[in-house]
Amino acid sequence: MVKRLAKVSSCTVGELAKPYDLSLAAVSKHVKVLEDAGVVKKTRDGRTQRCRLDVRPLDRASRKIDAYRDLWRNKLDALELYLEREGKSR
Repeated sequence: MVKRLAKVSSCTVGELAKPYDLSLAAVSKHVKVLEDAGVVKKTRDGRTQRCRLDVRPLDRASRKIDAYRDLWRNKLDALELYLEREGKSR
């Protein structure tokens, strides 16, 4: 759904649901989770609610993941070396 929203400026929940084999209620629940995470913003257009993507929370998450990736890669590389040495010494 995020990928689909990234391709369009905005769409309704019904339009968002079309390519998926899910009920409208199920898609609404998914959209609600994305909305609670700040990734989807809803606006009213008369009686219709339109959804649009807000990538800022995804950008923040990506930066945090990138920051920890190098830390964990170094730690896991050190662990791998340790385990290799321990295995050879036994």
